[in-house]
Amino acid sequence: MDSIIQLNAISKSFKNQDVLNDISLDIQPGEIYGLLGPSGSGKTTMIKMMIGLELPSEGSVTFKGKELKAKDLYPSIGYMAQSDALYEELTAKENLLFTASLYGLSKSKRKKQIEKVMEMVDLLPHLDKPVSQYSGGMKRRLSLAIALLHDPDVLFLDEPTVGIDPVLRKEIWDGFHALKEEGRTIIITTHVMDEAERCDRLGLLQHGKIISSDTPDAIKSQYGVNSIEDVFLKNGGVSLEN
Repeated sequence: MDSIIQLNAISKSFKNQDVLNDISLDIQPGEIYGLLGPSGSGKTTMIKMMIGLELPSEGSVTFKGKELKAKDLYPSIGYMAQSDALYEELTAKENLLFTASLYGLSKSKRKKQIEKVMEMVDLLPHLDKPVSQYSGGMKRRLSLAIALLHDPDVLFLDEPTVGIDPVLRKEIWDGFHALKEEGRTIIITTHVMDEAERCDRLGLLQHGKIISSDTPDAIKSQYGVNSIEDVFLKNGGVSLEN
């Protein structure tokens, strides 16, 4: 199967600091691929390079077999950043309608999609509430709803469940797996162990390098350990809590 995204020997430096070092990676259509690593390991930088927000210092990125061009990429992807980019003086519905207009969704589809994504993140009863009245966890869920709004083929989600309670987090992950069954590809960064176990494959990042890329079970078997966190501890003593 052809990869939907390929990173070809990419490196990234900011001034004199090396953030990523000679990373090659392929992501298959219809899989949930997790980028796992401690803070500062380069997860967010990798996501930004996959969507054209950052250019590699060396190497290249391809999307669906072609050199990545951001303007061609954006209509088919959804992106949720670590920081919420919301208009807090507007209601959730107004934020969603604005995003829908940017993607050219028809009026009939807007209503249907807004209800669908807000139900998925359990915010439908709060649709007409100003975002300024949302809690931090509610804002994260609204950001996720916005990323899902235009029915993208590929989702890039940077720490999407930070600040969300465990019960709802499980429901959201059930939603991710439902999207996968529809053929969507999801690339997600996390440092939460139970989320890592729910990915089809994991790329383990440490000190700007991929130390392993495989299924969770295969990685644990490769290192002879019982948890993914033990893999990091075995590779230099870095805990995911750092």
